[in-house]
Amino acid sequence: MLGPLLTACTALSPINGPRPAIDATAWVLTALPGMAVPPVDMPTLRFEAGRAQGSDGCNRYNAAYTVGDGRLQIGPRGASTLMACPEPASRLAAAFNAAMAKVQSYRLDGQSLVLLDAGGAALASFAAQGTELADTAWQVTAYNNGQQAVVGVKTGSTITMAFTPQGRVSGSGGCNNYSGSYTASAGQLTIASVATTRRACADPEGVMAQEAAFLRALEKVASARREGLQLELRTPTGALAVTMVQAPAGAPPPGGPPR
Repeated sequence: MLGPLLTACTALSPINGPRPAIDATAWVLTALPGMAVPPVDMPTLRFEAGRAQGSDGCNRYNAAYTVGDGRLQIGPRGASTLMACPEPASRLAAAFNAAMAKVQSYRLDGQSLVLLDAGGAALASFAAQGTELADTAWQVTAYNNGQQAVVGVKTGSTITMAFTPQGRVSGSGGCNNYSGSYTASAGQLTIASVATTRRACADPEGVMAQEAAFLRALEKVASARREGLQLELRTPTGALAVTMVQAPAGAPPPGGPPR
């Protein structure tokens, strides 16, 4: 279990010079001095409405941040998960949290963000989080079953989703292929006119009920948020509808249009 993270920083003299605004920006860690950053489960950072939140590569975190006069401070720690993770994820998370606690300033240059300590040394470097859905493919990890619960995909079944630049969405529901249309703009997402093939599958047990619940969850989607290699789809009330992980490059297409 990790110790306290994102503790409050000691007040120092302001760093001169204006800095570009960082509110409503999202980032993925690319470099942490002395640590290797994995290609999956990378720490993430999002600044939104006075909160710094994301994943440290092991647990979710949420902390207040203050910015002004060229300075940035993150902390103290707010709500977070407390999952124990194996190495090297646990070691990376501890190093990431320690770096966040030392932040006193930042350098923002287009698609890159560098967090700095009191002496101006780099603590962590980030790349801008991609937000586009077009030309992306995903594998579903969990979905809302319509009974006030988000459940994982059944072992032995795979649910997929792909977005085209032409506004089409398609994939496999675990048994049948499906396709429909989507509209995405500024974090909002709607999925409509979903049609499926008409196969009946018996294995694994319950796969047809799972597929039906997944398709019903798609009908309720109102927003989308990418974070690292993860994608969350949520309802108008903010309830989680579907979670996904990005498919690796070169993976086979995730299903096709109904036939």
